[in-house]
Amino acid sequence: MKRRVLVLGSTGSIGTQTLDVLSHLEDTHEVVGLSANRSVELLSRQAQATHPEAVCLVDASALDGLDLPDGTRVLSGADGLVQLVEATRPDVVIAGITGAAGLRSTLAAAEAGAVLGLANKESLVLAGHLVKQTCARTGARLVPVDSEHCALAQCLEGHPRESVRRLVLTASGGPFRGWSAADLAGVTPAQALKHPSWEMGPRITIDSATLMNKALEIVEACHLFDADVSDVDVVVHPQSVIHSMVEFIDGSMLAQLGPPDMRVPIRYALGSPGRVAGGATPIDVTALSGLTFEAPDRHAFPCLALGERVAREGGLSGTILNAANEIAVDAFLQARIPFASIPERVGEALDHFENRPAPDLAEILDTDRAVRLRTSARLPQPTS
Repeated sequence: MKRRVLVLGSTGSIGTQTLDVLSHLEDTHEVVGLSANRSVELLSRQAQATHPEAVCLVDASALDGLDLPDGTRVLSGADGLVQLVEATRPDVVIAGITGAAGLRSTLAAAEAGAVLGLANKESLVLAGHLVKQTCARTGARLVPVDSEHCALAQCLEGHPRESVRRLVLTASGGPFRGWSAADLAGVTPAQALKHPSWEMGPRITIDSATLMNKALEIVEACHLFDADVSDVDVVVHPQSVIHSMVEFIDGSMLAQLGPPDMRVPIRYALGSPGRVAGGATPIDVTALSGLTFEAPDRHAFPCLALGERVAREGGLSGTILNAANEIAVDAFLQARIPFASIPERVGEALDHFENRPAPDLAEILDTDRAVRLRTSARLPQPTS
């Protein structure tokens, strides 16, 4: 039987690349569900190409623009994402919705006991304890789609946790590698959106430029691999060929190499627990004569320390960090605040809001709303 695949966030960067991979796996996988926020034209084209059982358009005001194959069920709204998981009974869910908006559907996928290909790292930053508890109860298999965590998972296969000394996350350094804090003061959104290695959506591209993406990945790694933050390091590797490394207690180190192409971890998730054929252009190892590594500049990029703080404190701190960051990044993209103000506003939110351990979903969602409202209210008014 073919594996039934649900793609959450199918019109985004991860979603479109997932559908590209699936177009070459039609003998073994079938698309049973798609979701989008409001990209009605692209969602319609995707549905016409894949003939899913159901789709969800979160923005119900755009429903009139949908053009779907006969027999495709239509759902809408945030509740529709949860209903989509329940309606399609997927074997594999690729959770590609960006930000806190993907949390409830991630939990629904875990509740369904599916293979959960998690590209939505924010679900673990906000509610790692809830996601892991649900997976443990239902038997859902959590497979990271982040290239770094997919690399760590592969390096850790077959090795007991007590044999691991250190997890090393690699970072490209983004477009501002080598820039000082003073250099960063006047950068523009256009500059920050020019990532040197990866093709991603605007928010995650800005997070890569500030290294907030790596801060979130520190928290994610602690949840995924039951690691203490003191056992997680970050190194800058601008060639983006080695995606992460694991150091063992005997001094040996394993690394996973691959092209900077998200289709590789996507394919790993779709095949889990095995692998599926095909992939990106193979690496010519004879051409790898210049792999370099350097320590990140923590003064210029203070987001790393914020991620480590959240990994230590747990509780609601991840929700606070993520909500403030999403608002600050959107404000920077609108040229309402400077680049350096993003970590400042996140740090201020972490200091202001009370943290509580082991929050339930209602507490997480309430805190997310409160942080967004306060952070938005403190932004300068947009210029006319």
